[in-house]
Amino acid sequence: MHRYVAFLRGMNLGRRRIKNPELCAAFEGMGFCGVSAFLASGNVVFEVEEGDASVIAGVIEVGLEEALGYEVPTFLRSADEVRMIAGYEPFSGFSGERSGKLQVAMLKDAPGRSARDAVLGMSCEEDMLEVVGRELYWWPEENLSSSELDLKVVEGILGPMTIRTKGTIERLTKRFLIE
Repeated sequence: MHRYVAFLRGMNLGRRRIKNPELCAAFEGMGFCGVSAFLASGNVVFEVEEGDASVIAGVIEVGLEEALGYEVPTFLRSADEVRMIAGYEPFSGFSGERSGKLQVAMLKDAPGRSARDAVLGMSCEEDMLEVVGRELYWWPEENLSSSELDLKVVEGILGPMTIRTKGTIERLTKRFLIE
């Protein structure tokens, strides 16, 4: 069995409400096993015998749209990838203090060099940015609402994304992915 985590975009925002047991049932209805939801923000851990990650993500997107009646962009990572994200320490050379939480934006695909360079050109002291593979690490100086980073511009350059705090990914990893 292969373990994955589906990071779902836009869950439990506005009128889009689903309880974790219902979300798990939807995944089980798509044929996935060992399904668990973490927090109420669209983090689903599950197992599948085999399959291509992009095909699995497509199955989830179609299945959730049928079950919920709206599009749910899905950002799939293997258990190994999530462990790597949780263990990665971006900005290791930074020695200052920040009150903002380190954010991880999961992307559908690794950006090309020009897109990567364009986004990294937006990095500044107030909003530090680093791109590694299919993840954009963003460390705002303070809280998200005080940041001047325009996420719509970033998304226009890098493509669709969903954001979690690194702390959330670390806690998810500890709870579900420690071998």
